[in-house]
Amino acid sequence: MKIIPIVASALLISGLAYAAEVRDWHDLEKVHKHIEESIKEMERARAANHYDMQGHGAKAEQLLREAERELHEAVEAAKAH
Repeated sequence: MKIIPIVASALLISGLAYAAEVRDWHDLEKVHKHIEESIKEMERARAANHYDMQGHGAKAEQLLREAERELHEAVEAAKAH
């Protein structure tokens, strides 16, 4: 009869260990999609202003693209672990 509490304890501990490994990457994926939308909006804004923003629009778009790449990597890393 002592085996039942031991097995139950082992299952509980292994279940908690497995649950601790779960990563929630859905929030990161939402942010990634927002960045993608921001890039599209920036492209439209730059075109509407005939790309005349003294280089600031191009720099902002470049930084958004860098952020998009980093978020993509973050999502993939979270999914892998």
